[in-house]
Amino acid sequence: MSAAAEDALKRLVVDVSDYPKPGVVFKDITPLLADHDGFTAVVQALAAAGRDAAGNVVIDKVVGMEARGFMFAAPVALALGAGFVPVRKAGKLPRDTFSESYALEYGDATIEIHKDGVAPGERVLVVDDVLATGGTVAATRTLIERCGGVVHSVAVLLELTFLPGREAVADVPLLALEQV
Repeated sequence: MSAAAEDALKRLVVDVSDYPKPGVVFKDITPLLADHDGFTAVVQALAAAGRDAAGNVVIDKVVGMEARGFMFAAPVALALGAGFVPVRKAGKLPRDTFSESYALEYGDATIEIHKDGVAPGERVLVVDDVLATGGTVAATRTLIERCGGVVHSVAVLLELTFLPGREAVADVPLLALEQV
């Protein structure tokens, strides 16, 4: 990761105590999004997960999950010259979808992808803001595989190391720009 991306994460991701409930320290990324140089540096750092050691693009699509993952995945796709595919909450996509339900800390969620969002054999970079328990990433991987795609790697802004997210990613290479 570049020094600029590392500096941007340290300066521009703000801890907000007791949000959204007491005892939680929320990582506010909005100052990072508002800073052109910092946002650019972070997008370039995340895009590295879609390149080989020589800098060649090795993925066909970038998938981002609703909602904060969109903010990073779409510009990463542009940086790599790849297509962007959204994974959305149930009922938000207008055409035929694959759905996947998964457990959250306090309940369940269902996400969807268009059935034609990823073509068979396409290599996919999954991008999200935070890797916590890994449920969303695991469900997204299942959706991509149901389309016939292959998850090449996962890139996240922040990995919460006190939660089991890395285990959920399993054998897929994971790039976390910062571990907290």
